[in-house]
Amino acid sequence: MSKRPIRERLSRDGVRPSRKLGQNFLADEGVAAWIAEQIRPGLGDCVLEVGPGTGALTRHVAGRVRRLVLLEYDHRLAAALRHEFGEVGGVDVVEADAARWDFRGLFKEGPVKLLGNLPYSSGAAILRRFLARPSPVGEAVFMLQKEFVDRMVAEPRTKAYGAMSVRIQSEWEVERLRDIPPDVFVPRPAVDSSVVRLRPLAAGTYAPFDAGLFNGLVSRGFAQRRKQMHKQMPGGVDRWRDVAGALGVSWMARAEELSPGQWIELARLYDAHPLKDRPQDAGEVLDVVNEADEVTGSGRRDEIHRDGLRHRAVHAFVFNRKGELLLQRRSAAKDNHPGLWDSSAAGHLDSGENYAGAVVRELEEELGIREVGVVRCGVLEASELNGMEHVHLYLARWDGNPDFPCSEVDAVLWMPVEEAGAWLAARPMDFAPGFRMCWEVWRRGGGVVPE
Repeated sequence: MSKRPIRERLSRDGVRPSRKLGQNFLADEGVAAWIAEQIRPGLGDCVLEVGPGTGALTRHVAGRVRRLVLLEYDHRLAAALRHEFGEVGGVDVVEADAARWDFRGLFKEGPVKLLGNLPYSSGAAILRRFLARPSPVGEAVFMLQKEFVDRMVAEPRTKAYGAMSVRIQSEWEVERLRDIPPDVFVPRPAVDSSVVRLRPLAAGTYAPFDAGLFNGLVSRGFAQRRKQMHKQMPGGVDRWRDVAGALGVSWMARAEELSPGQWIELARLYDAHPLKDRPQDAGEVLDVVNEADEVTGSGRRDEIHRDGLRHRAVHAFVFNRKGELLLQRRSAAKDNHPGLWDSSAAGHLDSGENYAGAVVRELEEELGIREVGVVRCGVLEASELNGMEHVHLYLARWDGNPDFPCSEVDAVLWMPVEEAGAWLAARPMDFAPGFRMCWEVWRRGGGVVPE
């Protein structure tokens, strides 16, 4: 679609491009086709297009993927998109603000491909929304203001390098694909644009780190970027000297001198959680039990797992006042089921410990939850399907912000129960086996949500 048809269409739909909304519509068919091809649309894919506008990119994706969600803020453009693509199979038009839209329903679609010509006015907010951990996105191709992309790909000790560079590069592989001149848009913007591709970093690229603590430290470091970091970091100069020495940087270093990897290590050094470096303890002593869950001896955790001996564990489902279930994603450092989603909290019983005491301890250690009532929901007998664990499942009601060790838990997510069930049904491989079995126990027990 060229500039004249774009103008005619906008006039027909009663749309006057808004500078406030950053509405600059792509009017070059060749550029649109090239951008759409960068996500390699496939029949099994779910694609979310943010800000489809007049459908320049949409036309090159619709009908080629399993599901295409068009997320459009302008109600006039959303209506026009429904008129044009409403009969195309798998296309859904959603009228919403992308910076606020609840995307939790996308997790059941598998790794989603994200596509968009993002408005200059809200590009940063949209990226924060969709790229923050945990994200359902497996790949993203965006067109943004060139200056913005310059910051995304910037290297340390450069003018463009800042907090956004560090945050994005700590989680994503960023690749600038192409610069786009302003004369392919209606209306013509005053700046150049760039197309960028993002993919999640491979598991194990960096050691596990607390994303919340990391973001807070990055904000402090770049708040006044010309100041030396010993004036910005917590704990005073003496603490910073120790941290700088461990990082191998000058104690007079500024924020822009540290690479994303060094920022991650900095966050790990400031992390005071006692379990930050212990995803599991191979030497912890557990009780060995028989089919009737009677103690017959004890042994080291690693030996019990190696020999397939029966032992004890607890799982907890934590619900908030909205009835949402708290899910945790297991750290990539875990020896069993790394990176999979699991119950709110779960763990083994220590030798001599009872089930009720163990679940209280696990809730505190894994989520920072204290002084909360728990109710036993059901029991799983030990079998090869659940790692030879006798499991007691407990329910709890809690509203708060979880505090978890990064070595054990990569991320948490409050999920509506209906969406959790749909996700589990669509993609059981995303979840640890123990959670899948506990979910069935909970459902057979009536799916009770504690009040």
